[in-house]
Amino acid sequence: MELLKQRIQKDGSVADGNIIKVDSFLNHQIDVSLLNEIGKEFKRRFASEKIDKILTIEASGIAIAVIAAQYFQVPVVFAKKSESKNLDVETYESNVYSYTKGKIYTIRVSKKYLKEGENILIIDDFLANGKAAQGLLDILKKAKCNLVGIGIVIEKGFQNGGKEIRKQNIKLESLAIIEKMNNGKIIFQ
Repeated sequence: MELLKQRIQKDGSVADGNIIKVDSFLNHQIDVSLLNEIGKEFKRRFASEKIDKILTIEASGIAIAVIAAQYFQVPVVFAKKSESKNLDVETYESNVYSYTKGKIYTIRVSKKYLKEGENILIIDDFLANGKAAQGLLDILKKAKCNLVGIGIVIEKGFQNGGKEIRKQNIKLESLAIIEKMNNGKIIFQ
């Protein structure tokens, strides 16, 4: 998606530890116009699929999934990273390691929001090592849902997440794939 790549080049930066900072438009301050174009692009790429719900993980994936959901006209369900008194007792759970936070989270989705046989599209902001995606896949397996595919805004192609998902014959659509980062410069595939 050329518009996204241009925005990453213009306003993104590389922080220590190969962290890509796009917080000025994607995951802290949000450019809604850009997110609308991202949502349209996900709809275009998954137009031939029957989708009942979109699944994401809190927090950065929520805005992207919600914008995309308006084009699919389906609800969004998000996996919660923290326990809460208002979360249902019966949940699907999986453990996910966060590279950026350096810790393991238990993610949870209420069993009443994922029904056996539903067709689910996963959408998230980043794919690096693929741990969040694998955690969501684990939850879908436990819920006996059908995975339609995974939509990612930015994939770090130099890390293993995308390769591992593609090895499982999962339809993976990444809107921008970063091949490498060299002296603070972002180079796309």
